[in-house]
Amino acid sequence: MLSIIYGLISALGWGAADFSGGLASRKSSAYQVLFLSELAGLIPLAILALLARDPIPPFSAWVWSALASTVGTFGMLILYRAFAEGRMTIAAPVSALLAAVVPVIFGALTEGPPDLLTGGGFVLALAAVWIISRDGSATDLRVSLRDLRLPLLSGIFFGSYFVLIHQATKEAYFWPLVNARLAGTLVMLGYGLVLRGPILPRRESWRLALLAGVLDVGGNVFYVLASQTGRLDVAAVLGALYPALTVLLAWLLLKEHISRSQTFGILLAFVAITLLTL
Repeated sequence: MLSIIYGLISALGWGAADFSGGLASRKSSAYQVLFLSELAGLIPLAILALLARDPIPPFSAWVWSALASTVGTFGMLILYRAFAEGRMTIAAPVSALLAAVVPVIFGALTEGPPDLLTGGGFVLALAAVWIISRDGSATDLRVSLRDLRLPLLSGIFFGSYFVLIHQATKEAYFWPLVNARLAGTLVMLGYGLVLRGPILPRRESWRLALLAGVLDVGGNVFYVLASQTGRLDVAAVLGALYPALTVLLAWLLLKEHISRSQTFGILLAFVAITLLTL
């Protein structure tokens, strides 16, 4: 039960972080917002590691966490590219679904298949992710392989991040996350230098980018707690419900329309959560 609570909190953190980062990206480039948000997460994570007296992990954990961060950062960049080149209503749900499916498969292979109720919860949660991420505006449901190429790739990267950061945090919680954050910051710095553009976003985007970084830290910390106190696949599926909060925040704060299908998806998510707690 504690693992499920942690997983839900991670979804809340990631959903709010995506909302804040998305708003910041309206005024600045995505890589600039990502760089500042990655940098903003370093300080609170380092403080947590010191306050908690987190043990220094073995060298393998540093390698796993750096690899996880690199994979996750490029997954985000690929997803933004998919948004720019194709339909967001296709890219977002496909990416979120793959992000959940990869650790579900890994968890089934390493921890054994889930029981019937948990498996039913997985199916409903994955369906909820798809429905919530769609805005109901797309009338043509025919999707080409080109539409799916980048979303599938980004989802695989995100799902791989879930697995890799789980491996990295088996012997310590916070120092691997600090290392992952540092690696992500360096990756985005290198990406910005290659583009030869400004590294930092515009001043008016700083507050939202910094908030996104802190919220993302919360999402990562509680995901790690969820995956280490329970099953990896349950933690990942619950964490993948983050689009629900993003949609609700857009409705509450930006007065954006929520379609009937999205409302149904949010209700379906609650049913899935109920099955996962039984």
